[in-house]
Amino acid sequence: MTEDPPAEPVRERIELGVELLAHCEDDQMPLSDAVDRIETITSDPAITREILDTAEMRGIIDRGDGVIHTNSGSVLSFEADVVEREGEFTCRRCGADISTGYFVTFEAGEHGPFGSSCIRKVTGRE
Repeated sequence: MTEDPPAEPVRERIELGVELLAHCEDDQMPLSDAVDRIETITSDPAITREILDTAEMRGIIDRGDGVIHTNSGSVLSFEADVVEREGEFTCRRCGADISTGYFVTFEAGEHGPFGSSCIRKVTGRE
């Protein structure tokens, strides 16, 4: 889990979080898995709740009994929606130093970098 970048506006983080939930591979997942993914965007519990509330209000997810059900049907394409870059990065999910960073491209902005294992977890492929 990483700290929120100070320059990233709250609304942008909320939109990124909603898009992340909208593009989950899983039709359903434990709330804890959804929060784990959201924590790559924000460590602020109020913003996490706002992401979940906004996604539910827009019909992207349904919540109940500690489970999230996704409704969007949108899935990320690794070829089209994930960009790979070489450089010196720190993974937003686990904090590891990485030389290859994977960035997810959403309409609301780019999200990353992630290492090769974490990008699969964040996108729900593992």
